[in-house]
Amino acid sequence: MSHFNLRPYQTQCIDDLLARFREYSRLLAVLPTGAGKTIVFAALAHRLQPVRTLVLAHRDELIRQAADKIARSTGLVAEVEKAEETAGMEAPVVVASVQTLARERRLHRWPRGHFGLVVVDEAHHILADSYQNVLGHFDGSAKVLGVTATPDRGDKRSLGEYFDEVGFEIGLHELIKDGYLCRIVVKTVPLQIDLGGVRTMAGDFSDADLGQAIEPYLKRVVAEMKAAIGKRRTIVFLPLVRTSKRFVELCREAGLTADHVDGASEDRSGILARFARGEFQILSNSMLLTEGFDDPGVACVVCLRPTKVRALYSQIIGRGTRVAPGKENLLVLDFLWHTERHSLVRPAHLVAPTAELAEDMTAILEKAAQEHGGEALQEPEQDLLDLADDAKTQREAMLAKAIAQNSRKRAQLIDPVEFALSLHEVDLAEWEPTMKWHEAPPSDKQLRLLERMGFAPDAVRSRGHASAILDRVITRRDLRLATPKQLNFLRTHGHPHPDLATFDEASAWIGEVLGRGK
Repeated sequence: MSHFNLRPYQTQCIDDLLARFREYSRLLAVLPTGAGKTIVFAALAHRLQPVRTLVLAHRDELIRQAADKIARSTGLVAEVEKAEETAGMEAPVVVASVQTLARERRLHRWPRGHFGLVVVDEAHHILADSYQNVLGHFDGSAKVLGVTATPDRGDKRSLGEYFDEVGFEIGLHELIKDGYLCRIVVKTVPLQIDLGGVRTMAGDFSDADLGQAIEPYLKRVVAEMKAAIGKRRTIVFLPLVRTSKRFVELCREAGLTADHVDGASEDRSGILARFARGEFQILSNSMLLTEGFDDPGVACVVCLRPTKVRALYSQIIGRGTRVAPGKENLLVLDFLWHTERHSLVRPAHLVAPTAELAEDMTAILEKAAQEHGGEALQEPEQDLLDLADDAKTQREAMLAKAIAQNSRKRAQLIDPVEFALSLHEVDLAEWEPTMKWHEAPPSDKQLRLLERMGFAPDAVRSRGHASAILDRVITRRDLRLATPKQLNFLRTHGHPHPDLATFDEASAWIGEVLGRGK
């Protein structure tokens, strides 16, 4: 028996995935930490019965959580395939350790056509050899769904080497605005930590080098943190176990209650339970709690493990984004890491739809911190959503100015960037290809459709760009909102909110304008 109480966006996700699977075999679903991705793929497995589902994960916590949530929410028996545990061939859902299933003997126990759906949890790992080995076994006979926290365009491009399309995406911004996740406020600490000597290994900073680089700053970090967090229950991420233990010592010397946890902690569950009960305020760890740790009462996150990988940063901050009684917001302390500016993930990347907008937001935060110097923490924290809206408005104005200076296109044709800006969608205005097929030339059918709608065909850059524009147009049509041609008229003739006008309202308004012109 199922026990679903799905949120509207979760229902939409499932419907969109089922529709997209009619066209594509490999889909990516992008949902931020705390959005309930396990519930989503559990509900999808339930909808697809009697088709069998395989869920792949790489950590024991993720495997146990997935099996438990699937069983509780759907009533389906979810059996585990891991080490000494062997799932039965008749199980409707199998949750498997990818490390176990990658072994030839364990993998070939399952016939190629046994599963109709393969779900890859934390899909940013999917290009690893172990995942590719398992997926190759079922390739062609099963639909594949990858679920991951919000990646940026660079992450999507790399995942596009495997996936055919993004089947569903919702951002942290939308979930916060709708009240499903808590608001995030940022205090930028004017403490410049030099990472100049830290090497890069496998695409991210070396943990060993990070530990050495950060340790000289720990005492100052504790002082800044003590001044900022108040009574907030706080979780701190550091690169090394040694560094985390030293950080806890300094916290205790400063009069703060703190403890450390790592994979070798004998009383790990006890430490986490005491933290949940509020017996101490600060929980420090060496990257143990990035996945499979859910404590809605966490109200402050301190990331002392800088990273170039957005998926990792999203997981770290995501430990504090869940809502809880009495919790007003999540405080993120952000430090002025001294390194290559465009390689480091910062809080702005969590809500900005484009890397360019994130850079604008980060520049605003850094400028404020540097202007206030050592008094920055006494300044009101800045709400990420408000900052994103301000930066987005500024970027829209810059793009609109650039368009106004370009007089080459005929006035009666719609420029795709102008269309996007009229909807206040900077991500569409600055669209870039992510999946391989996005880069192909627009099809003749796409160009005919877009030209009929009034778009300038020479401004459509690729097949993916055309598809993104058509998706927006079709969505607006289904909602009975103004057409692109109507939007263009409303915008050029001074309508106050062309993006919100319905088809009928736009028709009436246009009629009045044309009538006055007679």
